[in-house]
Amino acid sequence: MTTLVIGANGQIGRQFCALAHAAGEPIRAMIRHPGQQPWFEERGIETAIADLEDDFTHAFDDCDQVVFTAGSGPHTGPDKTLLIDLYGAIRAVDAARERGLSRFLMVSAMRAENPQAAPEKLRPYMAAKFAADAYLRASGMPHVILEPGRLTDDPASERVAASLEETDGENRVSRGNVAHALLHLVKARELVDREFVLLDGQRSMAEVLG
Repeated sequence: MTTLVIGANGQIGRQFCALAHAAGEPIRAMIRHPGQQPWFEERGIETAIADLEDDFTHAFDDCDQVVFTAGSGPHTGPDKTLLIDLYGAIRAVDAARERGLSRFLMVSAMRAENPQAAPEKLRPYMAAKFAADAYLRASGMPHVILEPGRLTDDPASERVAASLEETDGENRVSRGNVAHALLHLVKARELVDREFVLLDGQRSMAEVLG
């Protein structure tokens, strides 16, 4: 019952992999380069070298579900946003469906349904997330979509909220809290076809992601 983690070397991905491994949750970290392997190997985490812009389907072998937390990053242009955040996600959904995996867990973004409302430089990213989410919903693949607010590097509090009403309009969430939320969702295999907004707050993961 291994979970494939796409985007494992990212800031959320590494934190999630460390948490999942410590919790005894079987995972496989999909990474792009052999140079990224030592961090995972030192922690006893299985890796698969595969590139979202190439053939990556071998990484799915013997996996049961997928966590997609890959992103092209803030230092690339709209071309990489299209190829990674949109088309890479679409291809990953197709691979999971074709191989009969049980669930696809997508890390999206809060308010992705309205890209025009985002700051101009974020609009291509939000449009890519909007389209990737829509593709996942329409694919027939059992799924969970996690919609974090504005990401920060604050320490994980493991206390979260599900709406701006709970936070007096604060739309922030730490990457650590996103990683903890992903661990909760990976374990909660009964959750399918659900979507959750995630913000820093005062409630437990179980209350918000029930």
